[in-house]
Amino acid sequence: MPGPTDRFGTRCVHAGQSPEAVTGAIATPVFQTSTYVQEGVGRHKGYEYARLQNPTREAAEANIAALEGGAHGIAFSSGLAAIECLAKVVAAGGRIVSEENLYGGAIRMFTQVLDRLGIEVVLVDSRDPGALGRAVRPGATRLVYLETPTNPLMRVTDIAAAAEVARAAGALLCVDNTFASPYNQTPLALGADVVVHSTTKYLNGHSDVLGGILVLDDDALAEEIHFVRKSTGPVPGPMDSWLTLRGTKTLHLRMPRHNENGMLTAEFLRDHPAVRAVHYPGLPSHPDHALAARQMSGFSGMVSAELAPDDAKRLAEGTRIFRLAESLGGVESMVCIPSLMTHASVPEPDRRRMGITDGLVRFSAGIEDGADLIEDLDRALRAGHTRKDGPAGPRRPARPPTAQTRKDGP
Repeated sequence: MPGPTDRFGTRCVHAGQSPEAVTGAIATPVFQTSTYVQEGVGRHKGYEYARLQNPTREAAEANIAALEGGAHGIAFSSGLAAIECLAKVVAAGGRIVSEENLYGGAIRMFTQVLDRLGIEVVLVDSRDPGALGRAVRPGATRLVYLETPTNPLMRVTDIAAAAEVARAAGALLCVDNTFASPYNQTPLALGADVVVHSTTKYLNGHSDVLGGILVLDDDALAEEIHFVRKSTGPVPGPMDSWLTLRGTKTLHLRMPRHNENGMLTAEFLRDHPAVRAVHYPGLPSHPDHALAARQMSGFSGMVSAELAPDDAKRLAEGTRIFRLAESLGGVESMVCIPSLMTHASVPEPDRRRMGITDGLVRFSAGIEDGADLIEDLDRALRAGHTRKDGPAGPRRPARPPTAQTRKDGP
């Protein structure tokens, strides 16, 4: 098995994996089993029950931990399940200070679920060291939680500075690295204590699995997280783990194209007259560009842009290659309107205070030919622009409301 000094691409392909012991199979098998036969009462081969251990899951955990430069990877059935478990372990009865511009599902959990467990959550603009420092109270704050870049406004927080604030208060710093991926950013190396991913996104990369993971170095904390996961049960299945492991094998090949197409998308939108503003840390005009350039090696395929609300909706419904969908980080390009989709559960006054307007459009640039993506956006924007006096071609038929399209998002 390759060692920790191997370069990123080699770790993507090999870390956490060895040829299967019985047959020599080079691909990690899918251990599709719920239990394991024991040699005798209390005597087994290290595997008792699938909620506790699964070799396929362990291979994916070790692989992603190696990509983040961490000692422990602990996988979950979703990114939200990973965050919830961490909160239960480190913040029960205490305080979490979090970046305010987060995925809408994370905000919903912080503000509508964790409070039932006696956890106080304070949302701040973590780019402001003063605001972060005032919110983090020594002895009360157990966890500082960041997304950087954030969803959907692509704000960037200084991870090293936030780590100092957390450490001074005796709190842990957790960084959601989903938007950047370990190809572009390694928060543990910048001082974070824990990294969380929705493995559904760039790590898997193929839009065919749900999952999450925590990566960390602290042995005692890892043991406690394992205990809580075992006791509450939010583990990914073996096929989900295998699909994630298959995805990470090409992460180092996919991310350069995501980065390239993200920049192409941002530059095109920046120069289009219908676009009022573009949020992409790779652009020199982004207020956090200098910081992003220091702590990131690439800027991913995630871009958001401000348009007039009607133009935003026509754009999101009018693209051909960018698919109207809630997720991100797949090989396919996707587009959504956060206020109506991913962040619909956030109360409107809070959305507007954070800058999430009805005209904000979020793009996930995939790995298609970049020229086709730009032509797709140009076509949709031109069609939308000419529709001020009437329709400009066929539109997708409206779907009746269903249980899957409830207004508070997934």
